[in-house]
Amino acid sequence: MVDEAAAPQPSAGNGDSESVVMLSGDLMFASRVRSAAEATGLKFHFGGTLPHGDLQHVRYVVLDLSTRSGLVHDLATQCAERCPQAKLIAYGPHVQVERLREAKAAGFPTVMTNGQFNEQLPRLFLAR
Repeated sequence: MVDEAAAPQPSAGNGDSESVVMLSGDLMFASRVRSAAEATGLKFHFGGTLPHGDLQHVRYVVLDLSTRSGLVHDLATQCAERCPQAKLIAYGPHVQVERLREAKAAGFPTVMTNGQFNEQLPRLFLAR
């Protein structure tokens, strides 16, 4: 069970700053993603669902298929409506091929294995 009160909180900065939204239950890896986001000047939001309110500032939505795969079917549609400018990224274990395929079929243009995501993380948020 994830205690979101103990989860990494949104970074400081004004509400209009560009940001990364990570949907995951993995607190340890979330801290690495947060560091990568902040290193490129992006705010960071961690949670189990898209945040409420205006999401026009969101540049990346990252979905962890190992902990939040149940979101994959509706999330691409929600992002198209609420943050169409966001780049959608899903990642998961290489052995869960069906989850990776489902993410691609659901509309995630970028789908990676955990290893690929981890390897690309230092550069992932540079292109905006």
